[in-house]
Amino acid sequence: MLDKKYLNSIKKNLLQYAEVRREVIKSSDDALHNAKRAIFAMHRDNMKEAEEKLANSKNLLSSLLKKYAKYSEVTEEGSFKAGLEEYVEASLFYQFLTTGKLTKITDMDVPEKSYVGGLCDVPGELYRYAIKSATEKDMDKVKECANMAQEITGELIEFNLTSYLRNKFDQAKMAAQKIEQIVYELSLKDTE
Repeated sequence: MLDKKYLNSIKKNLLQYAEVRREVIKSSDDALHNAKRAIFAMHRDNMKEAEEKLANSKNLLSSLLKKYAKYSEVTEEGSFKAGLEEYVEASLFYQFLTTGKLTKITDMDVPEKSYVGGLCDVPGELYRYAIKSATEKDMDKVKECANMAQEITGELIEFNLTSYLRNKFDQAKMAAQKIEQIVYELSLKDTE
């Protein structure tokens, strides 16, 4: 005979988590969108808007963690991981633009893989910022972007990354190489 009481308990828990999951997906998507908008604002040198969007992203992610602390599955949801990585990327890019340094994110608990995933995306933003800086004839900023991208990839090469983090690392290396190409081409124009 089938233990229907036990099965009903499982069904209740799964249906309950399905509701939680829907909210996690929605809020995580909103957090990701806010982080992306923060990055776009930074590229336009609108730091006030960037700070607002970063705060919105952080608050959405933090409130999910707090509200659903009893569900360990929340942090394993793909949408949550994507939102968190985008927040990490935006936070690190903001740190670079405001301090010239990249440090641990201390305003929320970020798993190491999420930090590394976000860090791998930063050279792509540095590349875009280097192009913007080059068009503004700000060679110092282009070199800062190049140096930071090289420092990031130089450290990450030691991690022996696998899976999706390896793919992200390969993209980071390509972005760093593109910035180096910009520096090289600008140096040629200086000699003309």
